[in-house]
Amino acid sequence: MRFLIDMPATPLLAQRLGEMGHDAIHAVAAGLATATDSEIIARARADGRIIVTCDLDYPRLLALSAVDGPGVVLFRGGSYSDRQMLDLMERVLRFADELDLSHSIVVVDQERIRRHRLPVAR
Repeated sequence: MRFLIDMPATPLLAQRLGEMGHDAIHAVAAGLATATDSEIIARARADGRIIVTCDLDYPRLLALSAVDGPGVVLFRGGSYSDRQMLDLMERVLRFADELDLSHSIVVVDQERIRRHRLPVAR
């Protein structure tokens, strides 16, 4: 899978995902350190990447635009250490096929993983 790691998420995610055989890049390395959320969505869509973020604006933007991608993995529920975020992402990947990450908003917290299929029904 291909991932674009947003600014609030640890850059270690890109490294770890790469070690796991995925194509992952952090926003800084992609030249998107100061990009708007809309610019990151456009880049992820153009590159066929799933956005990994802690920013609550992405689900709203995707819902309002009624698109079926890019997919978003959203970490919610507090501030996570790098280790916690890496562990949670590995948990998401164990269920990646059934979650259909490319066409979903996947909300992750310490207790559960929830999936909302894109486009979001209004």
